[in-house]
Amino acid sequence: MIYKTKGVCSREIEFEIENDIIKKVTFFGGCDGNTQGVARLVEGMSVDDTINRLEGIDCRGRGTSCPDQLSKALKAYKEGNF
Repeated sequence: MIYKTKGVCSREIEFEIENDIIKKVTFFGGCDGNTQGVARLVEGMSVDDTINRLEGIDCRGRGTSCPDQLSKALKAYKEGNF
């Protein structure tokens, strides 16, 4: 799945899910070290746990962040909005 981000430095997030477990996450653009770190930390986690941990994280007063955008992408996936 590919999610086009809004309001952050990364342009999009690509992710793979199998049996409600995140298998792979790749951010395109953004702060490379931070996005790689987030991606590695959530791989192997359930979709719901990841949403709960990342939702609402703010980056410099933007009202969102790359981790928050990943939570939005996962919510859209769960709701079938892809």
